[in-house]
Amino acid sequence: MEVLYQNLLNLDWKMVVMWAIGGLLIYLAVKKDMEPTLLLPMGFGAILVNLPLSGAITQGGADAEEGALSILYNAGIANELFPLILFIGIGAMIDFGPLLSNPLLMLFGAAAQFGIFFTLCTASMFFDIKDAASIAIIGAADGPTSIVVGQKLHSSYIGAIMVAAYSYMALVPIIQPPIIRMLTSKKERMIRMEYTQKPVSKTTRILFPICITIIAGLIAPASVSLVGFLMFGNLIRECGVLDSLSETAQKVLANLVTIFLGITIACQMQAEKFLQVNTLLILGLGLVAFIFDTAGGVIFAKILNLFLKKKINPMIGAAGISAFPMSGRVVHKMALKEDPTNFLLMQATGVNVSGQIASVIAGGLILNFFL
Repeated sequence: MEVLYQNLLNLDWKMVVMWAIGGLLIYLAVKKDMEPTLLLPMGFGAILVNLPLSGAITQGGADAEEGALSILYNAGIANELFPLILFIGIGAMIDFGPLLSNPLLMLFGAAAQFGIFFTLCTASMFFDIKDAASIAIIGAADGPTSIVVGQKLHSSYIGAIMVAAYSYMALVPIIQPPIIRMLTSKKERMIRMEYTQKPVSKTTRILFPICITIIAGLIAPASVSLVGFLMFGNLIRECGVLDSLSETAQKVLANLVTIFLGITIACQMQAEKFLQVNTLLILGLGLVAFIFDTAGGVIFAKILNLFLKKKINPMIGAAGISAFPMSGRVVHKMALKEDPTNFLLMQATGVNVSGQIASVIAGGLILNFFL
């Protein structure tokens, strides 16, 4: 009987705090429906790895028995395999039609990465430059890119970076609207944008992912794996002869990898690693990056309007972050709230998918600079 309770002596208050954090993530996933496919596995994983002498992770010396989550982490996250495979599924989900119909929207995706480089400068005052670069990429609102960049740069704070990246993705509907309203007037938010569905040829749809991969590879060679896997998934979708593979990538592959990715991230959420003052600072800097990315897209649209006869609704600039498709939907709902007949879904979606491309290129540029 004494043996049964002996492990309780190994319980630490920090572990209990991590249980609470795990419970909070599960609550947000279930009750608030905030990115449940990621936050729920992350929350449960945080509880698993913070049980005393947990068998889910490797503990002890070289002869210790390997934990299942540690094996998964080494096999899929330490070598960036899970995030890259997930990009295939994401690419297969994305329709670049609205973007190809109006290539001007690509500019907003680039403008909305401003927060990454602003936060890099700010974070470098508190952290080593490689850690600062890893923290800054949180602003891309792209979890897989954050993982790949953090791992390649060997950041000491990969756990906090992962949690911040996915948490802020889930909080898009809460964070973005106040920023957009602060930077725009009611008149600007009511600007109507006519959308004309221009036909995009199959050849164009097939050549687009190939050309983007080549261009990104020439500009930022370190981004080839990120952009390449994303564009490969899109090529499977658009080629027209691999419908079964496209459907598998969108559903089975993406869902399976997301499950493993979410619960495996928790390996970096052990109490002794996670409960540090620097974790709070990283969460704060990640929020700064997210805010300035959103602001960068909106302000860029307002600047363009100074020179355009046909005005752009500046809210669509906020959709240039990589949180697809949440950010596009947020902008669309805000437009409908101002004017129930103003539909911005297609324009916002076009900007949103351009942000997906821009974020992985930004991640590649960060790697080129600091790897």
